Amino acid sequence: MLSEKILAARFAEVVLPHLGDALSLARWLTGNTADAEDVVQEACLKAHAGIAGFSGGNARAWLLTIVRNASYTWMARNRPRAVVSVGDLADLDDVSPVPDDDADSPEAALIAKANTAAVEAAIAGLPEAFRETVVLRDINGLSYREIATMLGVPQGTVMSRLARARGLLMTELGGRHHEPA
Repeated sequence: MLSEKILAARFAEVVLPHLGDALSLARWLTGNTADAEDVVQEACLKAHAGIAGFSGGNARAWLLTIVRNASYTWMARNRPRAVVSVGDLADLDDVSPVPDDDADSPEAALIAKANTAAVEAAIAGLPEAFRETVVLRDINGLSYREIATMLGVPQGTVMSRLARARGLLMTELGGRHHEPA
C-alpha cells in the first residue's frame, strides 16, 4: 500500500496540472461555472480515491474521463433530462486565430463578440453526442483514440461524429459569414 504522502504527490503530479481543462469540460457539459466547479470537486475526490490505480499514460485523458462521468452523474441527479446546455466560449480563446492589427478597434471587438455568440449557439444546438465530441476534440484537443476510449465507442464513430458535427456547425454558421469589403 502506498503511503498517503506518496499518493498526495502523485495526485499533485497527475491531476493538478489538468484542472483548467477539467473545469472547461465540466463547464461545457453542465452549462455554467458554478455547477462545473461542483462537478470538478466531485471528480477530484474520485481521482484522489483512485490515484493508486492510475497506471500511467495520458493523465489528462484519465482525468477528463472522470470529469465527464462525474458531469453526467451530477446532471442526472440535479437536472431534468431535457435541460442540458453549453457553457461560454471563453475556452475557445486558446484556439482562436491570431488577431489582425485592427483587433483593438471597437468594431473588431463587436464582431468577435457576435462571432463568439454565434459559435456558442451553434455548438449548443448540436445533439449531445456531437457536441461532446467537438468539445473533446476541438476545444480540449484530445486524440481520436482518447475520445473513443472515454466514450466507449470505436474510433471511426468518433471521426464520423466529429465530421457530422463540424458539417452541422458549418451549415449553421455558413449564412453568418460576410465577404470582406
